[in-house]
Amino acid sequence: MSALPDPSRHEEVLVSPINLAGSNGTGDAGFAPVAHWPHHYLDDGPCHLLVTSPDQRIRIGWFGDDFELWRITAAEEAVAVPRWTATFNHVTPAEIVAGLTTALAHDYVESDPYVNNGRFLAKPSVYWADAVQPLLDADWRREPAKYGTVEITAPDGLAGVEIDTLRGGRDAEAVMLWAGPRGWGTRAEAVFTARTPSHLIAATAAVMTSSAPVVRERHMVHREMEPLVTLTPVGPVADPRGSRSPTPLDVRRTAVTEAVRRAAHAPQTAADLSVMAAQSRTTSSAPKRSSNLAPTGAARPPAASAAPRHSR
Repeated sequence: MSALPDPSRHEEVLVSPINLAGSNGTGDAGFAPVAHWPHHYLDDGPCHLLVTSPDQRIRIGWFGDDFELWRITAAEEAVAVPRWTATFNHVTPAEIVAGLTTALAHDYVESDPYVNNGRFLAKPSVYWADAVQPLLDADWRREPAKYGTVEITAPDGLAGVEIDTLRGGRDAEAVMLWAGPRGWGTRAEAVFTARTPSHLIAATAAVMTSSAPVVRERHMVHREMEPLVTLTPVGPVADPRGSRSPTPLDVRRTAVTEAVRRAAHAPQTAADLSVMAAQSRTTSSAPKRSSNLAPTGAARPPAASAAPRHSR
């Protein structure tokens, strides 16, 4: 006789640090900063959802069944070859992707498509440190020097960045942010090609240092990661007036309403983004496909016929 399912596996918990929280199976938080941009739902091909800037120079693709769950590019024109590419694997929290999409949304507002002056197309700094300054400011340490490579790790050794200072070509993978032990379900990876603007990498790296917790259902946290993170149940709050205690849903709705009021239409912090992601899950128990920011199917390994990309 099989064991009964454990209902506690579906309880909501706050997970910290954010870089080890893993994916919640949706891209809501990552798409929140660009929720007003055109959405293209694709029935054929590996890309499930494509969100583009109004002029289509910036493209954010969601590949719900792939190892590389996110693919983000920017080009001088809608039909031009991308100047740079950023990819995020299926373990990367969408809240970290939101660091990049928030910066892109800000850059786009300040750009003029007729003169190609978008900061999201800027040349990267010649100084590698500019791309990872938030990590250095958070006391991440530089490892012993290796020719052509710079490695920096978090104080706990569970996250880091690898930088190729030689940058073999315009499309070469130049910077990789990672978090978690090596393994298919445990290691988050974000990879940026050589011509990615430094400030966009820095905006993504800044979220990696955040200690703010994010909401997950307990089963979404890989069992090997449980000893490495802090899990705090989202429980009821006592009512001092003696009426019924608010449910976890009541607590989250109140927090979401207040946070969204502060964040208005342009969230600037990872905390705001995670709260807006929570809002999308609590406002409707069964949202229609057209109202979702991204498909909710959890990422799964590719079919056996395809050679999986191994974690670095």
